[in-house]
Amino acid sequence: MLENTPLIPFEEGVNKIESNELLDRLPPHLKQYIKPQNYEYYTPINQAVWRFVMRKNVEYLSKVAHESYLDGLRQTGISIDEIPSMYGMNRILKEIGWAAVAVDGFIPPNAFMEFQAYKVLVIASDIRQLENIEYTPAPDIIHEGAGHAPIIASPDYAEYLRRFGEIGAKAISSAHDMELYEAVRELSILKEKSLTPNPSPAEREARKSKIEAVEKLVERLQNKEVNPSEIALIRNLHWWTVEYGLVGTIENPKIYGAGLLSSIGESEWCMKTEVKKIPYSVEAAYQDFDITKPQPQLYVTPDFAYLQQVLEEFANTMAVRKGGWRGLHKLMESKQLGTIEISTGLQISGVFTRMIQNEDNEVVYFETEGKTALAYRETEVIGHGVSRHKNGFRSPLGKLKGINLAIENMGPRDLAAYSFYDGKPIEFEFESGIHVKGMNVTGMRNLKGELMLIQFTDCTVTYKDEVLFTPADGDFDMAVGKEIISAFAGAADYLSFDLVEHSLSTLGDVEELSAEEKKLNELYAEVRTIREHTIGVQPLSSFGSDSSPLKVEQLTKIFKNISENYKNDWLLPLELYELTKASEIFDYLKSLQEKRPEVAHLIKGGLALIDKTGTLI
Repeated sequence: MLENTPLIPFEEGVNKIESNELLDRLPPHLKQYIKPQNYEYYTPINQAVWRFVMRKNVEYLSKVAHESYLDGLRQTGISIDEIPSMYGMNRILKEIGWAAVAVDGFIPPNAFMEFQAYKVLVIASDIRQLENIEYTPAPDIIHEGAGHAPIIASPDYAEYLRRFGEIGAKAISSAHDMELYEAVRELSILKEKSLTPNPSPAEREARKSKIEAVEKLVERLQNKEVNPSEIALIRNLHWWTVEYGLVGTIENPKIYGAGLLSSIGESEWCMKTEVKKIPYSVEAAYQDFDITKPQPQLYVTPDFAYLQQVLEEFANTMAVRKGGWRGLHKLMESKQLGTIEISTGLQISGVFTRMIQNEDNEVVYFETEGKTALAYRETEVIGHGVSRHKNGFRSPLGKLKGINLAIENMGPRDLAAYSFYDGKPIEFEFESGIHVKGMNVTGMRNLKGELMLIQFTDCTVTYKDEVLFTPADGDFDMAVGKEIISAFAGAADYLSFDLVEHSLSTLGDVEELSAEEKKLNELYAEVRTIREHTIGVQPLSSFGSDSSPLKVEQLTKIFKNISENYKNDWLLPLELYELTKASEIFDYLKSLQEKRPEVAHLIKGGLALIDKTGTLI
């Protein structure tokens, strides 16, 4: 379990997690999603994919991205030429009060938000496959590292991100949300799972069939008519801002969303007139999105400060601020761990299963099932953890019948007048008709001196003809409060529960490369080494016997190997042309455009960049 695993310094060649003050204070239920970056697992092809995307994007984004993006690249230590290491990023992010960790691809939305609240940027350390170089639905280091990290260098935006995390972590999800989350996660993993360089028809067909089956499941779940949960709505706000946001004016918007900043295709597509530009407002919460497809509309905020204004407007509609029967109902619908806070400040955390309402829809009784804990101000009440309430918790709420004064507002004289004596039997009835009879053992008070919890023994609780609690159920701990003032996802005190239950996905696992794959990666590595050690790029034809005969021989041999044995590969020939400007490689790339129309625009874009700059940038 990760709560007992200290974060230890990263050492080159050994994949460990670097610690700093921000990471040290992460709770165990967040640490469980952290994994080492495993930098040595990145292949030469992975490095080439990063380089191509970054060089292509930076050249284009310099014209259309928000001004803080390019500055952020420099401030956060993001290299254009190689995949960044967490060690380097953390060292630099620390200067702006943030940290970064590698995580296991898709993580639950509430966990993702909570990381942000702790000012920790979560980065999926995996990288998209070459076949998905333009866009991938799965989180990867290009999306996270090159998209999210640079923009947080803007103080206004960074504060928005932190505040969004605080609010989003409290948003209540539904059972449908979790089903959809698992399906989308599976689909993304499938789409990113690599194939061999020359996969067999059977391999392609099997992969296609599996993807189609999961796509149908995702589509069915997406089209299912359900009332959107809080997490679904706030996830929409996150999507249309943090992921796919534009800033400025409708006429002249700039990109700041990570999904746009990290995608070659989307960053170009979003600026076209076909993509509708809409002024950003809280209405964006009700606009769904499809993670697997380019977006048909985008929202434009005038500035980053306005993002916080809309966020607070939405937060005012959430159960965490409104409470009441609707908040409790949302928790019951979620079927997941959640918390209610009642008017005395007592917080009850568990899986809520039932409520009774009066004629005014006020909650007069509630129940949880299974492990439950009580807290006050996010700290577990001593003696009231899951060991005491392992079978759930139940309690009436409201005022007593015939008494205008609420129990929590009673002073010592009032309590004596109504026979609330420790160690004495008592019998009373709530306005709702719930009847309590038992031995009053003791009470607990909040910091204001108000009663917030009363313990009874030999207790029977009834409502109409239903018995809600009997002495056989043990001690009866009654929550004291008039009403529910807040309801939110998760536990009030996360230490009350063992929340370490996440299993790492297979996404990013090191797959054994075939002999063919190994050879192709070796070719990419050779070209990378030549490029890194070449002082001044010269055309192949100009390499003389007295200058670089070995390079001529190497590059010629590599090109021959690629053209004969790896006919589907287009990126390495492009890198070879960058180094050589050889006409035969140019002609080969042109022929590839005809043979592989699905990547023709990528080849064309790469050639145009080389022609414009002399290199891929």
